[in-house]
Amino acid sequence: MEALGNNILYIVVALSIIIFSVLTVTTKKILRSATYLMFVLLATAIIYFQMDYEFLGAVQIAVYAGGIVVLFVFAIMLTHKPGKDAEPLTLHKKWIGLSAAVLGVVLCAFALFSYAKFCGVTARSFDSIDMAQLGHMLLSTDKFGYLLPFEAISVLLLACIIGGVVIARKR
Repeated sequence: MEALGNNILYIVVALSIIIFSVLTVTTKKILRSATYLMFVLLATAIIYFQMDYEFLGAVQIAVYAGGIVVLFVFAIMLTHKPGKDAEPLTLHKKWIGLSAAVLGVVLCAFALFSYAKFCGVTARSFDSIDMAQLGHMLLSTDKFGYLLPFEAISVLLLACIIGGVVIARKR
């Protein structure tokens, strides 16, 4: 009975992630987009909690759903009427965007399904991963480590903060 409840919760959370992700990129109101992004990040934290990664779920809520969304809203509020002078998208640009999105989905699916072949990872081997191993995998400089993307995101956020300060000083 417990497995059925976990499956139902997973399906509900996965559907909410999909729906709010689509709403994030399709809404014309930028503050609503930031709110939908916050819902996506909170739902991702629920998946972490469901996998018994309590620390990672708490970090997801504190850093991403809290800090990053607040940073986005702060940047939105600093800009005056964002998108006011933007020209409407032409049909050609919409097709290019749709093609890029489909290509991105295909590449992500390929990466997801071929990861086990490249790394020799089986579905059973994920059952024994604890928090120390997960932290090492995320912040290592080994072949499949994620330290470089983590640092790249840090530099990107620093650039956003500096850009916000520059915009605020111009006024």
